Amino acid sequence: MGVLKRFEQRLEGMVNGTFAKVFKSEVQPVEIAGALQRECDNNATIWNRERTVVPNDFVVELSAPDYERLSPYAVQLGDELAGMVRDYAKQQRYTFMGTIKVHLERADDLDTGLYRVRSRTLASSESQYQQPGGQPYGAPPGPQAYQPPAPAPHPPARPARPDRSGAPPRPAGVPPMPAAPPPGGAGVTRLPGTGFAPGTADVRRWIEINGTRHQLTRPTLVLGRSTEADVRVDDPGVSRRHCEIRVGSPSVVQDLGSTNGIVVDGQHTQRATLRDGSRIVVGSTTIVYRQAEG
Repeated sequence: MGVLKRFEQRLEGMVNGTFAKVFKSEVQPVEIAGALQRECDNNATIWNRERTVVPNDFVVELSAPDYERLSPYAVQLGDELAGMVRDYAKQQRYTFMGTIKVHLERADDLDTGLYRVRSRTLASSESQYQQPGGQPYGAPPGPQAYQPPAPAPHPPARPARPDRSGAPPRPAGVPPMPAAPPPGGAGVTRLPGTGFAPGTADVRRWIEINGTRHQLTRPTLVLGRSTEADVRVDDPGVSRRHCEIRVGSPSVVQDLGSTNGIVVDGQHTQRATLRDGSRIVVGSTTIVYRQAEG
């Protein structure tokens, strides 16, 4: 059974009477839960072979009407959503730097039924749950919180041999530093086992929708109005599973039998090759495809 389905069942067992009616508002808790999963995927940072870190502090911005409906139950709903994030991270073998928290906030610029999710990584000494082998998720092995390895205070007596990539020499005994995320806090990295074709690993790809960036970290990304889509597009002209982007050299977009079809760079099409800056129109929403080296 999927993490979202278990979350729905827990919520159904928890709510009744007035509380149940609250959740008939435009924004459904399962939609928020799906957005939190995607926020983890889009902001996953690979530290080393055994450790992929995701955000642990989330803010869900709601329209004024939705916030008024849900705010009396913010603590209880926040705990349930945090539990869902914890379950999803365990399934994906993600780790946290600290305690998982989900907060609700009011955003007066949002219309009813719309929401935004912000996230960040906050360090804490509190672990979340146990990894296989008994080590806690949320803190690396050992009694102290994880810190990236610091450079040696003095250069080694003998210069280290440069690697084949031409990178500058690294002091002996110091492991390579993990790659830093790009500006703006968006998730960086390709995840293990994503199936990217050879030669594409050093190309970052993402899409931009209404100013929000979504990293392409998997071989395919489904866009649509359904909460089961990888990226939900809240547009009445968009089908539940409207189209998908297939990552490769080159990447392509494919219509999935939608009602209104897709327009790529001004042309109605069923399938099109994407380049940096390509504009995909679904319904009345424009999606910009981006890619960059490194």
